[in-house]
Amino acid sequence: MSEEWVPRTKLGRMVQEGEITSIDDIFKLGIPIKEPEIVDALLPDLKEDLISVDMVQRQTDAGELTSFRVCVVVGNMDGYVGIGIGKGRNFREAIRAALREAKLSIIPVLRGCGAWGCMCNLPHSLRFKAYGKAGSVRVYLFPAPRGSGLVIGETGKKVLTMAGVEDIKSFAKGSKSTRINFAYAVYDALKNQHAFQF
Repeated sequence: MSEEWVPRTKLGRMVQEGEITSIDDIFKLGIPIKEPEIVDALLPDLKEDLISVDMVQRQTDAGELTSFRVCVVVGNMDGYVGIGIGKGRNFREAIRAALREAKLSIIPVLRGCGAWGCMCNLPHSLRFKAYGKAGSVRVYLFPAPRGSGLVIGETGKKVLTMAGVEDIKSFAKGSKSTRINFAYAVYDALKNQHAFQF
């Protein structure tokens, strides 16, 4: 955690003062995270991966204005994942904005061994089937036996790897070539896994 961080929220002050030492406590209390430094403090081993980089052009009175749109996924590869999009006039600025949003959207992933016939009781897959959507993309995630690997597209693999999921089977509908929507659909499935049942 940076020494220059001055918390702007009550939650930030509680984390800085050591009253909250685990990110699980925040999710149990249901308090929204509004400062990325909170995540940096409680999940210091957070990793990141790039999902998409696009150049966006906008017409202005002075001509065309080019900016970057970046989508990144962050996670500790052990049960926490977040995804974010950032825009900026240069690549570094866009990455910084995307990382901030990804940290603020971090969620716990309900991992387990939910595949029929697999009795290892290790958190290598999901406990239940899950469904997520974003735009025209619909993603269904199914728990898989240990050793199955991630049977999903490359974008989905990035999100699930950051979440610490090692084995999954999946089915997707819609425009799967749209990487951002596909990534958000997988993230939505992980977010909704507690509630959805077929």
